[in-house]
Amino acid sequence: MTSLRLDKWLWYARFFKSRSLAAKVCASGRLRINANPVAKAHSPVKEGDVLTFPKERHIRVIRIKALSTRRGPASEARALYDDLDPPRATSRVPGSGLRERGSGRPTKAQRRATDRLKDL
Repeated sequence: MTSLRLDKWLWYARFFKSRSLAAKVCASGRLRINANPVAKAHSPVKEGDVLTFPKERHIRVIRIKALSTRRGPASEARALYDDLDPPRATSRVPGSGLRERGSGRPTKAQRRATDRLKDL
């Protein structure tokens, strides 16, 4: 096998849960093969190609190591590619929606104390 459809390879490598989701990303124009934008799911990929595409909140940069003939287990899928830019762990950044315990809405007692202050 010298080449494989892009959407099939992304599905075989378990980047997407279904082939139709992989095809949607391919058709969106946000995926690149060797820095060239791709607009079709049937674009051929081969060993050594570098794929760049958005996945959740990260931009994935993947080098294809092997082509597969089936969607196997995760351990087999990881052997199909090298991750050139692995996603970094997210940290708690102020304003990111994560709060310290107790820093959210006031309790009923705190609200009543605030109301008493306002009435004075």
